[in-house]
Amino acid sequence: MLAFISRRLLQSVFVMLAVSLIAFTLFRFVGDPVAQMVGQETSVADQERIRDSLGLNDPITTQFVSFVSDLITGNFGFSYRTRQPISEMILSRMPATIELGIVSLLISLLIGVPAGIYTALHRGGAIANTILVTTLIGISIPTFVIGIFLIFIFGVQLGWLPTFGRGDVVTIGWWQTNFLTIDGWRSLLLPALTLGVYQLTLTMRLVRSEMQDVMKTDFIKFARARGINRHSIHYNHALRNTMVPVITIIGLQFGGVIAFSIVTESVFQWPGMGLLFLDSIRYVDIPVMSVYLVLIALMFVVINLIVDLLYAVIDPRVRTGATH
Repeated sequence: MLAFISRRLLQSVFVMLAVSLIAFTLFRFVGDPVAQMVGQETSVADQERIRDSLGLNDPITTQFVSFVSDLITGNFGFSYRTRQPISEMILSRMPATIELGIVSLLISLLIGVPAGIYTALHRGGAIANTILVTTLIGISIPTFVIGIFLIFIFGVQLGWLPTFGRGDVVTIGWWQTNFLTIDGWRSLLLPALTLGVYQLTLTMRLVRSEMQDVMKTDFIKFARARGINRHSIHYNHALRNTMVPVITIIGLQFGGVIAFSIVTESVFQWPGMGLLFLDSIRYVDIPVMSVYLVLIALMFVVINLIVDLLYAVIDPRVRTGATH
């Protein structure tokens, strides 16, 4: 087990180094940050002094080593645009994105799992086919179109829910939460539903596929031959085995929700990390863009590592490399 964990940790280190290199290289070619920081009246000499102070004139290798060492020590630097420490900017936006991701994931699970079970057990039925067609439409429509549609119906026509912002929040330490106010929940519903539709469809189709495969296995046939009632076969035997792969992807789904919330946050002007990233692109704020990409990659790496370890605990063949 220790060797398995060591291999996964080593792989994670190499992944993060590769992502850091990509982030460092990619965002060095999106524009001149100094031109965005100063006005037209700033002289060329002053611009060069600013570049020197920021280390932009240093050799590329020196800049990369400094970039990685700062990330390791938790020194994310400061924003070229606002001059604020990036760590403070990320921490102030993180609660909004994480809470949006949690509610979106809960929506996808609470609707997607029962829908997947129903469509697997009632193949060919009118309701099951309607659910499949509806979810296919949902996954085919871009997220921003779904968001605009929900805004038009529930915000403009019916006037039930706010169409932008977080609403009232409660501050607990450095964490600002929507969960403790009614207005916060009202503001959270539309963006969470928009973001959860895509994940809902994936969850439903995965549960449906796994449930159908489990229902064809020999132990289910044996359970039927023993005379076990249908309800027990479906929910005590089949569902329990179906949920194993589903549980393992929940964490990865959460990481995906956090990473791909950019469009939703933009549509609803949700003050999360995704909107911060878009603003950074607009103003060529290279440090913020780089740190955001590395943090998202780190989230995926940590979640994937946890899933691998859970798999190793559940199935010893994973850590031994056995296939049979």
